Amino acid sequence: MKNMKKKAYETIIDHLQNILFSGAFQPGDRLPTERELASRFKASRTSVREALRQLEAQGVLEIRQGSGSYLKARPNSRPESVSFTIENEKTKLVYEMLELRRALEVECAGLAAQRAGSLDLEPIRQALLLMESTDDAELGIKADVDFHFAIVNAARNSIFAKLFETVSGHMNDTIRATRKERLLDPSRRQDTIEEHKEIFLAIASGQVQEARLSMEKHISLIRRELSLGMIDRQQVQ
Repeated sequence: MKNMKKKAYETIIDHLQNILFSGAFQPGDRLPTERELASRFKASRTSVREALRQLEAQGVLEIRQGSGSYLKARPNSRPESVSFTIENEKTKLVYEMLELRRALEVECAGLAAQRAGSLDLEPIRQALLLMESTDDAELGIKADVDFHFAIVNAARNSIFAKLFETVSGHMNDTIRATRKERLLDPSRRQDTIEEHKEIFLAIASGQVQEARLSMEKHISLIRRELSLGMIDRQQVQ
């Protein structure tokens, strides 16, 4: 018997389950608005609304009137698509690396603001200058890694530095992935540079809390944009 074509809202549910299962959003995170999801999925708001309601009924989402839809719990079942499983493992590694970076780099930014001298600040400044001046993707990635590595070194904690060096290979991969998402929109290139500049200035001026907050904001924005990028790739056909 010929398979019935899925309704639009059912297809949206499948795509959202893939995204939510991958770890793109954490419990408590707010999803994009109905309007944003409709635009990204190339679907009607009615279909998006029904998909969200179904996921709320399954206990996956919580819809708060006037506030939006929030992830309550990840879907219980893993999607069975082989291609999704492979892609999901890559995506999971990116998000796990971002979690590690948040734990490590936020603390290091604060310590660098406390401890860094002029010799510690110079490599950070040079990496930032290269980020500003180059249009080469690989040089941009190198400058990005060097910037964050220099901050870890400026924290003057040898254990942090060794840990960062150990995971630097994976970090190259995750920075490549995040920069690709960010640079799809040319306006984000300048925003990215400004975020790094804000981190540097806070460290250079010895503002411990501001340095921590700037690094936290930077990594959170990367995570958010990766999540939105995943939604873009899951457009309803």
